[in-house]
This record gives sequence, structure tokens and C-alpha cells, in this order.
Amino acid sequence: MAIRVMLVDDQVLLRTGFRMVLAAQPDMEVVAEAGDGVEALQVLRSTAVDVVLMDVRMPKLDGVETTRRICSEPEPPKVLILTTFDLDEYAFSGLKAGASGFMLKDVPPAELLGAIRAVHSGDAVVAPSTTRRLLDRFAPMLPSTGGEPKHKELERLTDREREVMVLVAQGLSNGEIAARLVLSEATVKTHVGRILTKLGLRDRVQVVVLAYETGLGRAGGHC
Repeated sequence: MAIRVMLVDDQVLLRTGFRMVLAAQPDMEVVAEAGDGVEALQVLRSTAVDVVLMDVRMPKLDGVETTRRICSEPEPPKVLILTTFDLDEYAFSGLKAGASGFMLKDVPPAELLGAIRAVHSGDAVVAPSTTRRLLDRFAPMLPSTGGEPKHKELERLTDREREVMVLVAQGLSNGEIAARLVLSEATVKTHVGRILTKLGLRDRVQVVVLAYETGLGRAGGHC
């Protein structure tokens, strides 16, 4: 079955461009469009959607609040935030609201298609270098813990799991983490799964958000 995609953006030309790219894919189908958050929520009540491409700045209801409302529903579609560098704060808020990742609006078509397939399969789009730049820019605005981060949730993790979490926060893939820590990729995947379970997180995006909110992301340094 084709991945059912919804386009939510107040710029008609952008929606048209995305629709043309997606229409050329045998495994994707644009099943709905909306020009603002209010319209998007209305459409989703009667249309089955797998992945929503969500703009952040829109009239009536912005993409962050729309994402929050969508993700609060039972069995919601995946949300992929579309952003620009000057709206990094909105993108980070979108991740906290439940989005499975974000892409720049001028992303190459192949990367956009790969991101849609990734979030549809249950992965989170947090690996691109643009993610690291966003977090590096926005992290100073988050509460500072000072020194080694202390947080009750993090106390549930082993030292190795904390190491893995730091590297996830830096945007590294499982393969890259395995190479860095001299572990097998399967072992890293197991550690990531335990981190998600122990901290009650949905995916890698939420790992990144929590790591930066608690200061763990900054404590680990940068690649």
C-alpha cells in the first residue's frame, strides 16, 4: 500500500512542488492538502493519512500547535516538520510537540522522500547535519544545569546508556555510534531501545529533546 501523505502549508506553490515530487513515486500518494492548521485538523477527521508534511508558520493555527493536537490523538499519523534556518525555534518546539523529525523546505527531493519513508517505517529523522546545527543554535536557550547534568529520569540509565544517549543527541546514527564506542550496531540498537523504554520516550527525536533539556546533550560535547 502506498504511503498516504498530507501536505500542510499556506503557500500553494510549495504544496504544488511537493505534490509533483511525491506523485512520481510508486510508493507514495498525496491524499490531502491544507493551507493552515485548522483546515488540517478538519481534513484529518475524515481522511486516513500516514505522514503529514507540516509547515510551521501558518495563519489561524501554526504548525507547532497543530502537531501537538494531531499527536495527542490515538494512533495519529507521523508528522514531519518543514522549516527554514530562521525558524529553528519553531522546529524544536515541533519536535517537542511530537513530530518525528524535520526537514528544510529546500531539501533535495531524494532526502525528502527518504525522510518520509523513514518516519513512516517508525524511525525518526534526527541524523542530518542540519539537525545538529538546529540543536547547537537552540540549546543555549534551554535551562542550564551547570556541570554534569542531574535529572531523575537519567538516573535510570547505565553509564553506557548515557554514553549512547549523548551520541544520539549529537545526531549520530547507530552505525556511527557503534564505530565510536567500538560496539556492534546490534548492541547499539539494543541500548537505544532500553533508553526509550526506561525514559518512556517514543523515538530518537524525543531522546534528543530530553538530552538537550537536561543538559546531557551539551555535556557530551560535539562531533
